[in-house]
Amino acid sequence: MSAAVHPRHQRVAAYAVIRRTLADGTDEILLSRLAERISATEMWTLPGGGVEHGEDPRDAVVREVHEETGLAVTVGETARVYSAHLPGVRRDGRVVDAHALRIVFEGWVAKESPAPRVVEVDGSTAEAAWKPIEDVLSGRVPVFAMVADALGDLQPPRVQRLAAYGVIARDGAEGEEWLLTRISSHGFHSGAWTLPGGGVEHGEAPAHALAREVLEECGVECEVGELLGLHDVHFTGTAPDGRLEDFHGVHTIFAASLADGAEPYVAELGGTTDAVDFVPVGRITSDEVEVHEVVRHALTLRRDR
Repeated sequence: MSAAVHPRHQRVAAYAVIRRTLADGTDEILLSRLAERISATEMWTLPGGGVEHGEDPRDAVVREVHEETGLAVTVGETARVYSAHLPGVRRDGRVVDAHALRIVFEGWVAKESPAPRVVEVDGSTAEAAWKPIEDVLSGRVPVFAMVADALGDLQPPRVQRLAAYGVIARDGAEGEEWLLTRISSHGFHSGAWTLPGGGVEHGEAPAHALAREVLEECGVECEVGELLGLHDVHFTGTAPDGRLEDFHGVHTIFAASLADGAEPYVAELGGTTDAVDFVPVGRITSDEVEVHEVVRHALTLRRDR
């Protein structure tokens, strides 16, 4: 007697691995919990779902993530395809020979995004939430194998950034003061003060980049002097656009000066700088002011000279 032949059922779906790192260093991933009619026990999965006929998979991810979490996702260029043959499973009330093709993209949402919430009514998702990756990998949060596989395969992209910063000093009531800029909520290390400056554009001389960045951030022109030294930093964190990156910053540090009477101010509204001020060096060395480590490195360079 021949074995029963079940009808074939093939489904193409698209999902996104959406991660972030909190200020305390906790790594989280955005997940969707399946509705009870789909899974009687608690089970979480990547946000995403079926690709409709004629629909681009990236468009499907954007649509599905919004329906399941209420968030607007940006989808990267990288993706992994997972294939699963599931003979004898039940789909839509009947037993089928199923073949699941799952396209998993890297995705990210804006840092200022609200808490996730399910938008779709009577869909397959009961809840959406950020979950610690440590809890996912340890099994404390029950997930499908695809989640752990995608976390292992889709690592944060490596980004290397060359930047130019300036040590701009003057004499003040409390001794030497340095011009610093405070990093806004849109940047890495939000709330910390750093040296004025920023990224070097392709083909741009670092000294020219510093002069341009000081004008854009502080609204004043500066004269760039000698190169004091180099600094670098390596960490994994959430970029200003919300993307999780394996980030390596290489910083050139110059001496620079302003014209007499120049008064710096926040010239670029809505950017990565939300305050500009001359800060007494004594308040930096005494830890009264939270500063980025590039500032402390610049202090060491000045001291050694």
